[in-house]
Amino acid sequence: MACIGATVTLAATLLASAALADTGPRLLVDVNTLKVIEHRDAFRKWYPASLTKLMTAYTVFRAIKAGEITLETPVVMTKNAAAEPPSKMYFKPGQSLTLDSAIKIMLVKSANDVSVAIAEAVGGSEQAFVDRMNAEAARIGMTSTHFINPNGLPGKGQYTTARDLAVLAVTLKREFPQYAPYFALEGFTTGKKQYPNFNMLIGRFDGADGMKTGFICASGFNQVSSATRNGRSVVSVVLGEESLGARADESARMLHKGLTERGGGPTLGGLAPYGDTGEVADISKEICSQHAAKVRSEGRDEAGRQKLLSPYIREMNRPPRFVFAGLISGSTAKPGANEQAAVGDVGDASNVPIPVPRPTF
Repeated sequence: MACIGATVTLAATLLASAALADTGPRLLVDVNTLKVIEHRDAFRKWYPASLTKLMTAYTVFRAIKAGEITLETPVVMTKNAAAEPPSKMYFKPGQSLTLDSAIKIMLVKSANDVSVAIAEAVGGSEQAFVDRMNAEAARIGMTSTHFINPNGLPGKGQYTTARDLAVLAVTLKREFPQYAPYFALEGFTTGKKQYPNFNMLIGRFDGADGMKTGFICASGFNQVSSATRNGRSVVSVVLGEESLGARADESARMLHKGLTERGGGPTLGGLAPYGDTGEVADISKEICSQHAAKVRSEGRDEAGRQKLLSPYIREMNRPPRFVFAGLISGSTAKPGANEQAAVGDVGDASNVPIPVPRPTF
């Protein structure tokens, strides 16, 4: 009877996983030719979660290009920013850091408080910055995207699509190649604590060079990834996976396909809308149920690390590298002797814990 029960449980788990996998949008595109190599439900509206921070970064880069700010501009933590829910750095109101450090923390730790502080420093207010985000999204052709905040916390009116995220990722890589190292960081250190990147491909998939992960219950585990080999660069978008490991495995599969196969599909701009383009998908019941949490816990090894199944993801054969990112006032943190202090180093994120539920081509 025990065997029968175990078989039934396994079958139910596999069926639930298969059903969830069928719901997740996908898109794979060649950055140079803009040819779409693979796509599924690319126009289905989805909660971006912390992938929103890609647009926050893009809006910041545009402001730097316009001469409004520099990477040395102070970003001051306000009461409004400090009140954001986790993931966060818990900096106190009045403490400050350079924009350079703030960008590193936002993209690696996915800190919601730092994201809002950046928005206020650049836009004058959070809402003014969000308005700029939406204006930039419309300008570059993100036709089915709307933002209500700079960090991706869920709420009515916050949505995007796999197609639009691919547009954003490609635009970032093409328009601002000088900032590409920000998206490939293995982690950062404040001088007191080290924070690894949630992107489990960095330093572990041949050619991986970015970009961002995101998670909320309503969206599942999302990831925008990029990789370059032999002059060929591709971007993959994976939405709605069931775990950190699953999104890394699927991202690796797609990137490998894009780097080794040449597709003859439509261009990113020529991909016509299709499928369900109505309501924003919400998969909270599948992602944040007790059963789903149990399945994820079983997907870890004895050391608590997420198990990866992809043959394209390898163990790191060197210590991870962390860049310095910390306060410029109210803190005595300094880069250690073995810590890099410049953008561009790429750590082993295999031991990153599962996030807690939180609210013109």
